[in-house]
Amino acid sequence: QVQLVESGGGLVQAGGSLRLSCAASGTIFSIYAMGWYRQAPGKQRELVATITSGGRTKYADSVKGRFTISRDNAKNTVYLQMNSLKPEDTAVYYCAASGTTGPLYWGQGTQVTVSS
Repeated sequence: QVQLVESGGGLVQAGGSLRLSCAASGTIFSIYAMGWYRQAPGKQRELVATITSGGRTKYADSVKGRFTISRDNAKNTVYLQMNSLKPEDTAVYYCAASGTTGPLYWGQGTQVTVSS
């Protein structure tokens, strides 16, 4: 069974930076993309960024130009570099491994809080 473990969350001031990590264990198959989702209080979970097996990346409009998703296959880890953070970025961030129809595996989430 695949397990995803997020880390790197915390409290940061507006304008600051934070890097999230998602470490995968177990054998991964039928995975076409890795992604980061977030869920803010009172809001639905939203897709933040994805990276496909071919390395193609996509971002939500709200984070484009500020966030960067990347991966290190040797370390079985996906990263989300978050720069120029805003209070509205405050949320629980989840790592997910997706097949062709949607997420198959989820991490436990890591809290990101951006203060003004």
